[in-house]
Amino acid sequence: MSAAEEVLAAAARRSEALVARDPVVLRELHHPDLRWTTHRGDVRDRTAYIAGNTEGDLVWRAQHLLEVEVLVHGDTAVLVGVVHDEFERAGEPGTLDMPLTLTWVREEGTWRVLAAHAGPPRS
Repeated sequence: MSAAEEVLAAAARRSEALVARDPVVLRELHHPDLRWTTHRGDVRDRTAYIAGNTEGDLVWRAQHLLEVEVLVHGDTAVLVGVVHDEFERAGEPGTLDMPLTLTWVREEGTWRVLAAHAGPPRS
């Protein structure tokens, strides 16, 4: 499997973990130094990112990556594309399509998201 294919597989696993509300897998797939910039401009560390996606009123129903390209340079990879999110927030269903950039680093053979930015939502 190429490095780009490994990153795509990790990204798919990440999407599945969001839907499953699985903090263990999300912790495995996100670097301890994670910085995630939301579509609202908030910057979250790994703890806040995982809590925001596995606790509370946000429930992921599906996440699909579209128009994906993975650029690999050594042990760093950048995934760019569009994310299609299906979710419920406080019981209200919603969908969003938005640009997504995930910067992955490989340490000891494992790819983890170090930094990410989602948004702004497409109209």
